[in-house]
Amino acid sequence: MKKALVTGVLGGIGSALAQAFRENGYYVYGLDIRDCDDHQADRLIQFDLHRFSTDDTYRTEWKQNFNALIPELHVLVNNAAVQMLGSLDELNLDDWNHTMAVNLTGPLLLSQHFLDQLEDVNGCIVNIGSIHQQLTKRRFISYATSKSALIGLTKALAVDLEGRVRVNAISPAAIETDMLLAGFDGNQSALDELRKIHPVQRIGYPKDVAKLALFLASEGSGFIHGANLSLDGGISSVLKDL
Repeated sequence: MKKALVTGVLGGIGSALAQAFRENGYYVYGLDIRDCDDHQADRLIQFDLHRFSTDDTYRTEWKQNFNALIPELHVLVNNAAVQMLGSLDELNLDDWNHTMAVNLTGPLLLSQHFLDQLEDVNGCIVNIGSIHQQLTKRRFISYATSKSALIGLTKALAVDLEGRVRVNAISPAAIETDMLLAGFDGNQSALDELRKIHPVQRIGYPKDVAKLALFLASEGSGFIHGANLSLDGGISSVLKDL
């Protein structure tokens, strides 16, 4: 049985990723900072990606834990992310560093740690980016920069690793998760407007991301390497008049 590791597995997209891989015959390890009895992974592992990226002692401990817990891996999905908002004049350096640690350094270090396992089975890495790597808005400085860098990391790893392990990214636009809906605070008209400005006339579902990740992990996508696939319902083609 193939093994997949999904970070941020308790979130909306993470849950859909775990469910999709399980339904397609994978054993799914899920990493998340929280513990929870209700999850879609075969095994949930409580893990602090920020500490893994910033604390040498914690990282050394978890490298040993991973060797025992996950002796074989076919697919690494770097999905976990934080979104800390702030304009330039209010940007907090701690929030900036936290964002980079989770959204960028974490995927790098996990990719590095699991490289040998992935190479042994001709495996792959899928990084979950964001439309903010290309199109962003006010107060998203840290998040947009981290996601832009994650796409750069994806391309750089693809070149560096050559044929050893395939590395690709998915950059979704608005996805209908609890986090997104909470941001609208019950404003249904604003949510409807968001749906309408997408040419496909809806926003994305977590399962849309999961289906694309599953495809990128499949043998049928063997020539896709170093790609960043936009999953945006056509929104990046829209020029909206005021």
